[in-house]
Amino acid sequence: MEGDTGLAITDYSDAGPDERPGRSKLADVLGPGLITGASDDDPSGIATYAQAGAAFGFALSWTLLLTYPLMCAIQMISAEIGRVTGKGIAANMRRHYSPYLLYALVGLLVLANVINIGADLGAMGAALQLILPGPKWAYVPAFAILIVLLEVFMRYASYVSVLRWLTLSLFAYVATVFVVGVPWGTVAYHLVVPHVEWTAGYFTMVVAIFGTTISPYLFFWQASEEVEDVKEDPAAEPVLEAPAQAPRELQRIRLDTMVGMGLSNVIALFIVLTTAATLHAHGVTNVETSADAAKALKPIAGNLAFVVFALGIVGTGLLAVPVLAGSAAYAVGETLGWRIGLAERARRAPAFYLAIAGATLVGALLNFSPLDPIKALIFSAVVNGVAAVPIMVLIMHMASRQEVMGDFALKPWLKTLGWLATAVMTAAAVGMFATWNG
Repeated sequence: MEGDTGLAITDYSDAGPDERPGRSKLADVLGPGLITGASDDDPSGIATYAQAGAAFGFALSWTLLLTYPLMCAIQMISAEIGRVTGKGIAANMRRHYSPYLLYALVGLLVLANVINIGADLGAMGAALQLILPGPKWAYVPAFAILIVLLEVFMRYASYVSVLRWLTLSLFAYVATVFVVGVPWGTVAYHLVVPHVEWTAGYFTMVVAIFGTTISPYLFFWQASEEVEDVKEDPAAEPVLEAPAQAPRELQRIRLDTMVGMGLSNVIALFIVLTTAATLHAHGVTNVETSADAAKALKPIAGNLAFVVFALGIVGTGLLAVPVLAGSAAYAVGETLGWRIGLAERARRAPAFYLAIAGATLVGALLNFSPLDPIKALIFSAVVNGVAAVPIMVLIMHMASRQEVMGDFALKPWLKTLGWLATAVMTAAAVGMFATWNG
């Protein structure tokens, strides 16, 4: 068995067939964690990071170093719940907690996800409109329909492969940094030496970054995808039923999560650096959407940076919207006892797939309502902030209980990091309300 770090390499050369689920390929090791981390940098998140760089230059770089271990901890814990129990987070909550608490938290999650889907689809349409001729009103439903068709009708293994490839779209933001150029010495300094401004605007942005990087939909998605992978692999079983698989599988989860969350935070940092080195340096300190950021880059950084940044918005949206819709459908389906899973055929899990389609299409329709997209995004952040803390508390409580996790309840190091992440998110939620002007 692994030690408390959970990173020791275990020798499986003499293991029997029931002890090794056969995950040797890199693509099999890097799965739910990689996709989850990449989906965190959705167009709405890009808007937050772009605003941070435009408003405060490099000064907020340190936040993305601090959030990394906290993200890793809560996502590892969520994934372990799914892999150990063979059930998602909502399904475990249903078994062990009050149904009224579950309904309230899942309701908040679905509300926030649908609004976020709407904002992301709107940003994708606006970004594509910057590059290609045509109206945004045509692009938004086109993206929504494409995403629904892929998520509903593509075979699970193929769909996951597509999502993995879409993570490459994030490297658009690595490219823009090298196109515009940044002072790396200054960046290194701000990464390790926090520069604090005692203003409401500064602390609001810190809260926004924490709320963007640590979001409830990510917990539900990664846990449920671990369950899906168990169903898809004939050699795999929930760890509670096959304890011999625990060392390899928990080690895989931790590696997958560290890589996925590392990618998420590195890309977020590069978005901050791009807008800090261009927009902030030229006095542009306010961008409301990711498309606004792309548009503002054009006269300052040139066509190449502008096009790459805009295409990145489309690519990240194609990755994030299915995750947002899927996590909502998993949560609702587990709560109500439906047959669920992207590995299921649509005819065998109709309610689950209708929930995916409904969340995506309702989100698209929000772009044609009188609802202000910027205010809607702020409202989504508030709802996420409200939901994140109690969900994290329940996740930590579940993962620490032997009745839920058996002999695989949390190790002390992971439990400490998980509760620290929960405390930080609690402080962020309090700070959000303290600095929110409505």
